[in-house]
Amino acid sequence: MSDYNDQTIWIVGASSGIGAELAKCLASRGARLVLSARRIEALETLQQELGSEQHSVLALDVADSEAVVRATQQIEQQVGQIDRVIFMAAIYQPTGVNKMDLAFTEQLLRVNILGAMSISQAALPILKRAKRGQLALCASVAGYMGLAHGQPYSASKAAVINFAQSLYAEVSDEVDIKLINPGFVRTPMTDKNKFDMPFCLEPEVAARAIADGLLKKRFEIHFPRVFTCSLKAISVLPYWLQLPILKRFRP
Repeated sequence: MSDYNDQTIWIVGASSGIGAELAKCLASRGARLVLSARRIEALETLQQELGSEQHSVLALDVADSEAVVRATQQIEQQVGQIDRVIFMAAIYQPTGVNKMDLAFTEQLLRVNILGAMSISQAALPILKRAKRGQLALCASVAGYMGLAHGQPYSASKAAVINFAQSLYAEVSDEVDIKLINPGFVRTPMTDKNKFDMPFCLEPEVAARAIADGLLKKRFEIHFPRVFTCSLKAISVLPYWLQLPILKRFRP
């Protein structure tokens, strides 16, 4: 398929997991990619696997807002117009409130939510000049509701959902804003979970769902729908019904 043919797409968080598989999927559909993450070696390996000199890599720690600005300027100078920016970066550690490492929590919030904000602020002017450029932010169904042992990850993803909604209200006349909410996907990040993950998908399946969803008009891309729609239904219940259900999800 050539639905991304001749488009330049910046994937932030492309070194592993869904981000890496999404890079492979979009490259196979004609896109030119700029691949960013902290681990330059993993990016270079992915670049070689994609097998084309048209794809470039740029190491970036999204927790460093000044580095995000510099990276955005560098990409615009070297690559030119960017058609889509996809923020996939995230870190995760399952924990409960009694065992929460506050130093790690601070880093998680810097990457998961402040990183999304920094990328958005830096990229939006470029995307506006693209005449309906696209900004996609990856959150998670973990952000739909507060889940036991999900903090601080669930809280950070709830913040990304809220931020994407506010961006849509503010700039959607100029930039196509997309929110990506995956369910469980088998990646190095979810390998840390010690509980059963219902409807868990392989990253290749998740990447195809995202690639297809980015081309549609809907604001939110969520999958697998049998799981995500069930969680959406629970999330709109009054608390006296919702909270007893959530207690059953404790691992």
